[in-house]
Amino acid sequence: MENHSLALNNVFHALADPTRRSVIARLGRGAASIKDLAEPFGLGLPSFLKHIKVLELSGLIASEKVGRVRTCTLKRENLAAAEKWFEQQRLAWQSRYDNLDDLLTNLKGEESEN
Repeated sequence: MENHSLALNNVFHALADPTRRSVIARLGRGAASIKDLAEPFGLGLPSFLKHIKVLELSGLIASEKVGRVRTCTLKRENLAAAEKWFEQQRLAWQSRYDNLDDLLTNLKGEESEN
């Protein structure tokens, strides 16, 4: 995924808030109702629903209403976009560190010869 992708920006925006990260972590264990998700936070329902809306717009969760109960589920494939970006960054930095290690080893070898 490209560094300036709107979808990636939306995912990181959604994950920037600790309440939303907690919701994602909870949904990682399975679907849950809005009421159950909101309970640990002590927020009013309208405030909590704003967090749910951000998560839905980012594509990280989906919700479905059956009767009077709205249930949320995690959309793991969209969370994978952030994971892929982090993996690309990790690989790039690992390569840089490997190059630095090689340079330091070469410099140390040159010092020993002198």
